[in-house]
Amino acid sequence: MDALDRKILAELQRDGRMTLTDLADRVGLTVSPCHRRLKDLEQSGVIAGYRAVIDPGAVSLGFQTLVFVTMHAATREVISAFEEAVTEIEAVIDAQRLFGEPDYLLRVVTRDLPHFQQVYDEHLSALPGVQRLNTTLVMRQVIDDRMLPVK
Repeated sequence: MDALDRKILAELQRDGRMTLTDLADRVGLTVSPCHRRLKDLEQSGVIAGYRAVIDPGAVSLGFQTLVFVTMHAATREVISAFEEAVTEIEAVIDAQRLFGEPDYLLRVVTRDLPHFQQVYDEHLSALPGVQRLNTTLVMRQVIDDRMLPVK
C-alpha cells in the first residue's frame, strides 16, 4: 500500500458515495488507474465494505449503554459460546474482548430505559459464561465512528 492508496482510503472514508471520477480527481489520478487501485483495495479486503451511517435518534434508538462483562472462566468453550451468543443480540452494536478485567465491553442501543431493561433481562443476563454484568449509561456521544488515520 502506497501513499496514493492511503489517499484513496482517506477520501472514501470522508465520502463513500462519491463517483469514481470525483475520487480520481481528489487523489490526482486518471479514472482507469484509480479504478484499478480501488478494485485491488476491495479485493484484498482493505476496504471491507460500504455502508450508510444512520443517526440512532432518527430511528428511535437514541438510548445507549456500555455493558462491561466479566466471565466466570476463560476457557475456549466458554469464550466461544459467549461470542457466538452475543452476536445474535441485535441491540449489541459493538463488542470488544479486552485484556484483564472486565473481559468484554459491549455497546448496546435501545429505544429507552425500559427497552434496555428488556434486552438486559431477556438476552444479556442469559449469555453463557457470564459472572457479572456492569452497566453504565452513555450521557453523550463525543466521538463516534471516527475515520481511521490512514494518511
